[in-house]
Amino acid sequence: MMDETTFRREADRALHALKQSLIDAEEDGGFEAEENGGVLNVVFDEPKGKFVFTPNTPVRQIWISALSTSFKLDWNGEAFALGKTGEVLLVLTERLVREHTGDDSIQLR
Repeated sequence: MMDETTFRREADRALHALKQSLIDAEEDGGFEAEENGGVLNVVFDEPKGKFVFTPNTPVRQIWISALSTSFKLDWNGEAFALGKTGEVLLVLTERLVREHTGDDSIQLR
């Protein structure tokens, strides 16, 4: 398991990059990304909804609450990824946003 300092640095970096990607897609996507106290929230207009991205330091994971499900991403040595599918944070988020909005044209970069 990675040490706490490394986890915080990598989680901050990953969530900051995700936030920038979400901000770039906000206008066309019908949602708003906002950060508060290290927690990233994505609030949707239609259909109404909210995704919450939280770094969980004790277990060294990034947790996502979205679509009535909890996703727990582990560090794979290069990125935070969902063990079940192998999807990295950005790819998983793009899929979840598309599923929620029903808009397959939304792209996160």
